Amino acid sequence: MTAFANQQLVLTAIGEDRSGIVSELTQLVSDCHCNIIDSRIAILGNEFTFIMLLSGDMSAISRVEHSLPVKGMELGLLTMMKRTSSHQQGNFCAGYTLVYEGLDTPGTLSKVTRFFAEQQVSICSLKSDTFEQGEQVNMRCEIEFNIPSDVNVDEFKIRFEDLSHSLNVDYILRRIR
Repeated sequence: MTAFANQQLVLTAIGEDRSGIVSELTQLVSDCHCNIIDSRIAILGNEFTFIMLLSGDMSAISRVEHSLPVKGMELGLLTMMKRTSSHQQGNFCAGYTLVYEGLDTPGTLSKVTRFFAEQQVSICSLKSDTFEQGEQVNMRCEIEFNIPSDVNVDEFKIRFEDLSHSLNVDYILRRIR
């Protein structure tokens, strides 16, 4: 296989949420003969966000790069694209999901992600939101991550337990791979 056979492109589209956007964007990708390897959709406020990882030969990727700006303008979307290559998985001993909840306190997510960075832990996905419960605003976060082989998992868990107490959050940590 040549270097031109499997090109990859990250495509991001943001705009006012309305019916039919996903259909329009996926049709454009299909018409350009690209494959959607991975995708994420989120509604943030009144804005629709769609991120896709596409693969295809060089000409297919070029067709998307040339077609998307016009389609984005038609749909009222802000679009961005960046060529990339296949993700090279590091040397990990285990994958986990962490779900934590507590009162919505500024800086909690920043402290958790800083802890992960200090431990050399790779975050694969993250979703956080807030919700009202009675008179209080609470936050909930779900993080999927990989622990490198050279990190002691038991020490990691003990350190995170200490952090969760200092942040006053309840959490569930589950091994997923």
